[in-house]
Amino acid sequence: MSVVAIDGPSGVGKSSTAKETARRLGYSYLDTGAMYRAMAWLCLNRGVTDPVDVLEQVRGVDLEISTDPDEFFVSVDGIDVSEEIREPEVSENVQTVSAVVDAREELIDMQRTIIAAAPEGIVVEGRDITTVVAPDAEVRILMTARDEVRVARRAKELHGNADAEALAATQSQVTGRDAKDSATTSFLEASEGVYTLDTSDIDFDQVVETVLKLVKDSQ
Repeated sequence: MSVVAIDGPSGVGKSSTAKETARRLGYSYLDTGAMYRAMAWLCLNRGVTDPVDVLEQVRGVDLEISTDPDEFFVSVDGIDVSEEIREPEVSENVQTVSAVVDAREELIDMQRTIIAAAPEGIVVEGRDITTVVAPDAEVRILMTARDEVRVARRAKELHGNADAEALAATQSQVTGRDAKDSATTSFLEASEGVYTLDTSDIDFDQVVETVLKLVKDSQ
């Protein structure tokens, strides 16, 4: 069973690249960020902010996430929250969960269990996959891109365009979350043995082909 670990900040194309790579390889796919978002959604809905209470929510939750790149869903206690977890309010409050060390450990244990159960192989993407979740993965990649490129990509995703208004609305969401998350995870610089893939000036197909080549070379 092969593991492809992909880290990186917002707007570098982690999710789309990981999904397409998984499709072409016939591998499973895991969006670890969706797990944090799902728990953030739950805490928001229950008005939970205290770290002790956050940990209690994580330990008591029935969290289910799809590993099929073509049929993504995530559910919390039987409720499908696949759409809700992408709302700006959830994005702005992910730190409620990710900053709680014990809650992170619980989610990391869940992620490792999912990875271990993958039948053929799995592409895992997030912010601490290459260093914490799966440091022994056969392929470890840090995807990066210039800030202005990342903001423009996320603006198009969220607002449908990258005009001045959309860029302004997206700027703080992208760089602000990165700044917060960098306090608890290391995803802005590649660790030893991790391949840095700068996506600023190459198209999607080139990114995927690069990842596929890295996988082939590792076998």
